[in-house]
Amino acid sequence: MAGKFDLKKSPSGKFMFNLKAGNNQVILTSELYESKSAAQNGIKSVKKNAVSDARYERKASSKGQPYFVLKATNGEIIGKSEMYTSNSGMENGIASVKKNGPTAEVKDNT
Repeated sequence: MAGKFDLKKSPSGKFMFNLKAGNNQVILTSELYESKSAAQNGIKSVKKNAVSDARYERKASSKGQPYFVLKATNGEIIGKSEMYTSNSGMENGIASVKKNGPTAEVKDNT
């Protein structure tokens, strides 16, 4: 089963998306965007940047939990992962974004 982008409107009226793996697990969550077209551009940016390992910044939360952010070529954060319990889990999440991001279809739930 292929991954998909789940585009939706937040309760505050802004737009955001989740990239889901084939098993429907969320692997990347976007920031909030002011417009639907801006969110759609964010999805295009994920598709373009997901394959490049250099676009991933591996981080740790204040509690030491590993997570990652995906950045565009201009350094802007496009999306953020969940918190993982291990570095290997985080690396699996990155691998899943690399695999699913470039070809995932967009499901518009706005």
